[in-house]
Amino acid sequence: MKKSIMKLFFKVLIFGFYSLMTLCYLKAQTFPQNDSLSKSLDSLALENVKKSFFKRDAVRIGLPPAIFFAASAATWGSREKIREVRNRYIPTFAHHYDNYMQYMPAVSVYALNLSGVKGRNKLGRATISYAASAAIMGIIVNAVKYTAKVERPDGSRANSFPSGHTSNAFMNATFMHKEFGHLNPMYSIAGYSMSTFTGIGRGLNNRHWISDVLAGAGIGILSTQLGYFFVNKFYKNQGDRPSDFRFDNPLNKPSYLSLKVGFASATRNLVENLELGVRSKAGFEAGLEGAYYFTKSWGLGGDFSFVSFPISTSEMTISDPDFGPSTSSIVTQSMGALNFTIGPHYTYEITPDWLIQAKVGAGIAVGATGKISVKFEDVDDDNNIVNDEVDLLTYKPERAFKMNGGLALTRMLNAELGITLYADYHHLKPTFTYTISEDFENPDPGPSAVQTIKEKNQMNYIATGLRLTAFF
Repeated sequence: MKKSIMKLFFKVLIFGFYSLMTLCYLKAQTFPQNDSLSKSLDSLALENVKKSFFKRDAVRIGLPPAIFFAASAATWGSREKIREVRNRYIPTFAHHYDNYMQYMPAVSVYALNLSGVKGRNKLGRATISYAASAAIMGIIVNAVKYTAKVERPDGSRANSFPSGHTSNAFMNATFMHKEFGHLNPMYSIAGYSMSTFTGIGRGLNNRHWISDVLAGAGIGILSTQLGYFFVNKFYKNQGDRPSDFRFDNPLNKPSYLSLKVGFASATRNLVENLELGVRSKAGFEAGLEGAYYFTKSWGLGGDFSFVSFPISTSEMTISDPDFGPSTSSIVTQSMGALNFTIGPHYTYEITPDWLIQAKVGAGIAVGATGKISVKFEDVDDDNNIVNDEVDLLTYKPERAFKMNGGLALTRMLNAELGITLYADYHHLKPTFTYTISEDFENPDPGPSAVQTIKEKNQMNYIATGLRLTAFF
């Protein structure tokens, strides 16, 4: 099923790229009506040939959806682990702001027009472009939803993939970007911020997997791009008040906001002190990072991210006088933390297309409460445990001071967007409180004798991955 979904996405991408490659940015009537017409066309063709791959219009327009589709495919196998993080930190989250925020960018477009702010198009044409985008988005989303039939994480229905709310939100954000982004980049930043929080809300409310949200974002952006393409072809120009999306060079003060996903590797076994024969394994990191620059080189940045490390299982045999020997295993929940840091950032422009960045930061880490259990595999009795778990101990890390530092290399895709390869080192040593049930082997008699132990546990780790970086 997953392969058929990805084939459908690639077909949509190919169609989108083919269509967008025919896009023309000059009105036909602006060409001279004489022999210089052919010279102008030749000059335009030569200019397009000379453009680098990442600066071609088709690539610049189609690349963001492609990145989101690729991210959706990459996170498909890890979606349950990512949901586990949500269930451990905020299992009761139920704030349905995402039902309303998805519409806010589009509402803002109409509010700005009615208040006298002139965007790319008059209100009538803007509405036609919006309707075309919504029609394309609705067709793609529903075609995939009721073909893939992926069950929602809350088990309510089998129409989870892709996220319709997120598709709608990013379609609306791109609509706002198209209409007002050329006036001020903050319009685009505001629109995409609202759509991002909508997507996050779908995950926090346990209505969608992370792969649903990422695919929805790509569909929303692509739908608006295609909607504007077809409407522009009908009108034979690029808008009632066309203007290229060009601001002052953002690298003069390279402030940025980025979404990052990567792998995390602890520098030591995080559960070595438990002496249970289990080990921490390589995990993942995801989050947001940004910085505001005061000069071309120096700025102040912050990081909000979470990291999770799966723990291996350890088999053992337990002998019970009533049921005989049984196979069981030690099961430990993933060990993770939410991170908040702030500190100075430095950027050096190697060339206009390549940047190198460095940072240091300090802040706090909030660890996730977890438990260690014994899972019984083959105890079978009406009054006993069948493939179930019995808690052995629980652990709770206290809030801890943390420091981090890192290097990053950014390849600019266009004047406002880049792909960043990063490597960060994180240092933290929180105090863990372990609560152990001493009568684990005999849970029937009276009140349990509970033993509590506190000790510091080093959680240093290295994170490497990619960031999608927007400069403004």
